[in-house]
Amino acid sequence: MKNFINDQFLLQNDKAVELYNAVKDLPIIDYHCHLPPDEIAKNTSFQNISQAWLKGDHYKWRAMRTLGVDEKYITGNTSDEEKFKQWASTVPYAVLNPLYHWTHLEMKRYFDIDELLTEKNHASIYEQTSAKLRLPEFSTQGLIKKMNVEHICTTDDPLDTLEHHDAIKAQGNSFKVTATFRPDGFMNIESDGFIKYMEKSEEIYKKDISSVYDLIDFIGERVNFFDEKGCRVSDHGLENICAADFDLKSVDATFKKRKDGKALTAEEIEEYKSAILVILFEKYHEKGWVQQLHLGALRNNNSRKLRILGPDTGWDSIGDFPQAQSLSKFLNHLNKEDKLGKTIIYNLNPADNYVFASMIGNFNEGTMKGKVQYGASWWFLDQKKGIEDHFDALSSLGLISCFIGMLTDSRSFLSYPRHEYFRRLLCNYFGEKIQSGELPNDMPWLTKIVQDICYNNVKGYLNF
Repeated sequence: MKNFINDQFLLQNDKAVELYNAVKDLPIIDYHCHLPPDEIAKNTSFQNISQAWLKGDHYKWRAMRTLGVDEKYITGNTSDEEKFKQWASTVPYAVLNPLYHWTHLEMKRYFDIDELLTEKNHASIYEQTSAKLRLPEFSTQGLIKKMNVEHICTTDDPLDTLEHHDAIKAQGNSFKVTATFRPDGFMNIESDGFIKYMEKSEEIYKKDISSVYDLIDFIGERVNFFDEKGCRVSDHGLENICAADFDLKSVDATFKKRKDGKALTAEEIEEYKSAILVILFEKYHEKGWVQQLHLGALRNNNSRKLRILGPDTGWDSIGDFPQAQSLSKFLNHLNKEDKLGKTIIYNLNPADNYVFASMIGNFNEGTMKGKVQYGASWWFLDQKKGIEDHFDALSSLGLISCFIGMLTDSRSFLSYPRHEYFRRLLCNYFGEKIQSGELPNDMPWLTKIVQDICYNNVKGYLNF
């Protein structure tokens, strides 16, 4: 029987194979991920495959829970080998879930293992992978180099010191790691942690933040600090865009009311968030940053498990928030003052595919190639059908040739084969269009298009 992960994996015809061969060795630019920069700076080594593969991976956790695996084997105190055994037992039942593809692709690319993972072979695979992970060349930096990664953009709180990014830069690695400004703490005035976040901000500011004007000054300081450290990208994770009309005096009153511990109305929260979002994006424009909007996640649905395990443990899903009008109003507000910079918008609800694909055309005004981007399939959509549906929407309503390609959005150092997964799907997408007669077989510029999507476009788009 031929190996599951072979040269033709996901490639259905000769043209797809030809195109893939033109992009398979291109470097990776991972412009949005959640890798911990301290583990890169310290060049951490993992003692076993569970530490590298299962820890913090709520994609796998959700699959295991669905199969009925007890939580003690997921986030509990059982041994790493016992946890891996439970994951190995889950994999055969994950057929047609992207985890099945990713699992075997990662085993092949990092560890040269062609076997299908099951409960029967879990012990030998655990031993083989764990032994390699303890080698110097399988440290965090070694894994990054092994996958030919050129640039990583981590996701960082504005209050971060960025000391680990400084350390990485000083090491003179073959790859670059830069911060991304993620100011959710400034935005989420309704959250339980907002007051404590302001207190921590005051410690850094070395002044009281007693008004929204003080907050705006402090935000400007943090943007300047990140910019000086090499940051050129921002990111926001929002249910939907807040685009209410606002008056700063009213916003200031809301801010003071919240600092006094008083409850806010929905209208006050909306106005505050709208104002801070506009102010942030205007500052990004001044710096020439790329700005990202991840829209549509319905987070922390299981309140009991959230209380026990905390956030980011696998209890989020796709939301059905209205997006079009507020997104249009927000982008237009910036654009009419000529303060709309390079912008990437991501949807989580597939019902919004064509909304987002058409929205970018409203604000691409011929000033540069692909200034406003419909970002890569994200989170629940970064699988075969989600990626192909994204291709359909983007190519139908825009120019897929201007697309800036894939990102991992991952916390795992073993997730970089997802770029290969994307490249194979992209090349197969074009190969099938040729096979069906939708594209000419002798299209000489098609190779350049796939190379641009996989590497050249994002290389030119980022401001590094």
